[in-house]
Amino acid sequence: MNSLVRLLLAFAAAAPLAAAAQGSYPNKPVHVIVSTVPGPLDAFARIVCDKLATTLKQPFVVENKAGAGGNIAAEYVKSQPADGYTLLFAIDTTFTVNPGLYKTLPFNPERDFVTISVPVTYAQMLTVNPSVPVKNVNELVALSKQKNLTYASGGNGSPSHLAGAYFLSVANADMTHIPYKGTGQSVIDVIGGRVDTLFAVTSGVLPQVKGGKLKALAVSSPQRSPLAPDVPTIAELGYPGFDVQFAYAFMAPAGTPDEIVQLLNREVNKAMKEADVIEKNRIADYAPTNLDAKQSAAWLRDNREKWTKVIQQQHISAE
Repeated sequence: MNSLVRLLLAFAAAAPLAAAAQGSYPNKPVHVIVSTVPGPLDAFARIVCDKLATTLKQPFVVENKAGAGGNIAAEYVKSQPADGYTLLFAIDTTFTVNPGLYKTLPFNPERDFVTISVPVTYAQMLTVNPSVPVKNVNELVALSKQKNLTYASGGNGSPSHLAGAYFLSVANADMTHIPYKGTGQSVIDVIGGRVDTLFAVTSGVLPQVKGGKLKALAVSSPQRSPLAPDVPTIAELGYPGFDVQFAYAFMAPAGTPDEIVQLLNREVNKAMKEADVIEKNRIADYAPTNLDAKQSAAWLRDNREKWTKVIQQQHISAE
């Protein structure tokens, strides 16, 4: 067999694989596992999946597998074939917080997954019960040193807990953490005066702020929220560099062909620029990132390092 024949045979063998990875994906329905019950993440994932289904001309079928801070969904997806037909939408904390929060994880965030996209980030708003005698963040910090204040969260290791813990460490303040099983009840109890303060997603507490049931002190992102432009950032109130943002992460099992990862990343970023998605993101107070796959992976890695330090410093555990 001469070298030309061998070359042609090798090309013929490789061509179907290349075509499968590039031109014909997807050629059947794609299953997207969402790591929470129906709620903000689920709604966002369905918006994105509808756009992907339209442009890629295959159904993107959403299925919820909630529990253990996203660990159940992540464990399931990591065990699926790395062919682009089973994907994961999770809150970033599954990959940035859980590695430091849980003694053991059923997956390795670096080894078992490849990052497709971190499409949006979102901040938290610091609010207090109107009866708490403070007008700004500095007065809250001063008051915390005079009396025992409490702060609520949606549970140990939740974004609201981590935002609160990080704020206390940066501000050198002290408050007692009151964890709840979900953010909803925590907001109710701060409104009722049973807890003094909490961090929560801006869009989730803004109606209560506008209704006078909560008092907004600051937001945790480096920039003010377009939904609440009159509320300052913590950074501009004397804590330069303060930046607490969370995100949604679109992931695939490790070994998924890079052509598929890049295709999905491009399509997600295109979807973020469509008018109806822009409006939905504005209402939800989501900030599109326009990160490519490598930048998205770096975002998760940097935040994993950040939150691991906070978890260790504040002695936070999943129990």
